[in-house]
Amino acid sequence: MTPSSARRIAACWAAIFCAAVLAYSPALHGGFLWDDDGHVCPPALRSLHGLWRIWTDLGATQQYYPLLHSAFWLEFRLWGASVTGYHWVNILLHAGSACLVVAIARRLAPPGACLAGLIFALHPVGVESVAWISEQKNTLSTLLCLGSALEYLRFDEDRQHPRYRLAFILFILALLAKTTTATLPAALLVVVWWRRGRFRWKEDIRPLVPWLVLGAGFGLFTAWVEHSVIGAEGSAFALTFGERGLLAGRIFWFYLGKLVWPANLIFIYPHWKIDPSATWQWIFPAALLAAAGAAWAFRRTCRGPLAAFLIYAGTLFPVLGFFNVYPFLFSYVADHFQYLASIGLVIPAAAGLTRAANHLPVRWLPPVLAAGLLTALGTLTWRQARWYRDAETLYTATLARNPGCWLAHNNLGNLLASAHPDEAIAHYQAALKLRPDYPDAHFNLANALAKNPQQRTEAIAQYEAALQANPNYADAHNNLGILLASDPARRLEAISHFEAALQIRPGFAAAESNLGTAWSRIPGHQDDAIIHYQAALRIEPNSASAWFDLGNALAKAGRQTEAIAAYESAIKLDPNYAEAHVNLANVLMKLPDRRADAIAHFRVALRLRPDWGFLRQILDRETGQK
Repeated sequence: MTPSSARRIAACWAAIFCAAVLAYSPALHGGFLWDDDGHVCPPALRSLHGLWRIWTDLGATQQYYPLLHSAFWLEFRLWGASVTGYHWVNILLHAGSACLVVAIARRLAPPGACLAGLIFALHPVGVESVAWISEQKNTLSTLLCLGSALEYLRFDEDRQHPRYRLAFILFILALLAKTTTATLPAALLVVVWWRRGRFRWKEDIRPLVPWLVLGAGFGLFTAWVEHSVIGAEGSAFALTFGERGLLAGRIFWFYLGKLVWPANLIFIYPHWKIDPSATWQWIFPAALLAAAGAAWAFRRTCRGPLAAFLIYAGTLFPVLGFFNVYPFLFSYVADHFQYLASIGLVIPAAAGLTRAANHLPVRWLPPVLAAGLLTALGTLTWRQARWYRDAETLYTATLARNPGCWLAHNNLGNLLASAHPDEAIAHYQAALKLRPDYPDAHFNLANALAKNPQQRTEAIAQYEAALQANPNYADAHNNLGILLASDPARRLEAISHFEAALQIRPGFAAAESNLGTAWSRIPGHQDDAIIHYQAALRIEPNSASAWFDLGNALAKAGRQTEAIAAYESAIKLDPNYAEAHVNLANVLMKLPDRRADAIAHFRVALRLRPDWGFLRQILDRETGQK
């Protein structure tokens, strides 16, 4: 590379970073969205043992992407819950990938490499991947995938084995960040064919066999996790092979359309109804086969169109509908699904635009047109990124373009539940009108109704509806049990729901504690209550309320010494626990040698709760004051 060429590349990379930061600036201070708090190092994973679990415990994280969650683990240790740090990482990873697009395009030698990098950096279909913190899985895995591709292309030219080893390591790391990168070896084979017009076993195919085997293994493992662990199963995924073919054709053209004309992008798109009896739906797979056939027919004249088609469609293959993917429950398409795949068309499109511009008679027109294109893309990205400043804005904008999005109604209701319960209830009801069998909306509506004692009966009905839709809904069993336990006639029924919650989710501390409370209200069952409070404390030993409840049960059972220890544990965890001070004082008052300690705890409780007049009466009586 000559000095002048190096300066041009450096200028291009600087432009990419500046353009990406500017375009995504509205999202820099955006808050956590949807499942971000489940990705950004949950409390149970913040220790060194948590880091070990990220790699060894399949259920410790939402998806088994250990490198991604290790990155989140490290980032949390650096800046905690400050969202700005995570957004900066996403933007820098995205800009780095755009720079690698330039390097790969230069390696492949078509014109317009810098244009390709800038288009990728500024295209609005990337907003969902860059502005949404959880999608660091996309930005991180894409950077590693492109780094692997670049090193392999260098190896393909000079056959230096250190390059091959580095490329293979980067590929493994990309798979550990997100397994959709498993399509990389197939894409590299297509590139090799495009460059040479043929395959050679020893030079072209054999080096990529381990990659293909590893990618297939990771892909099948992820498909199993989606089905068996995450829950991508049931009637919503019960599609025939023909229906999946219809879906694949429609998904392909949808993504291509959004890439060519990125208008009306939505966080959650409408959920299509796949109907083989609708003739128009067969147009999509038919057109896809026709396009593939045309590219194949012209392969001897020009291999570029077929290569671009194969790379784009092949990279999209995991999300075309042939495998169950959990987000298909609410939409078959999402912008972040084509983040990596889009590169397969961006590079040839930039090359084609550059070649066409070079034939224009006016020399100043091509840069003006390029600037206009990039400005338009950057403006669309900037506007789209504003949606991601907070969850309420995102869901409101989603509903404005997709009023039938029951998931957005439910999630918006969750955001409004505390400050605006009536609005939250309206959104839950709207979600249930769109999808009557939605267990989460029934559960959330029940939670909102349960806050009003006059709506207790309606809340119970909604919990029961949630359990009818999903009998294994542990939280619904637990919350229904709480309501039923307040009715003496239904306490045994409440106990059965707590037990069901524990059978579904062993180690459910709240259900153990609530089960203890239910037993404590039934005469003669204090020992049962004590057993369950102790079980809850084995799970969550730092729960002050559980220690308090255990103390109450022990006191009722006449086990005063143990009750005192339990109350003291609650106060140690929460020194401002006024009720624990009062109950401890009541037990201590029964011990002649501990009356002074009892009075001290009454005084602490009165200081904490000066509105409790009965404490003043007790102190006046015990200290002989009027």
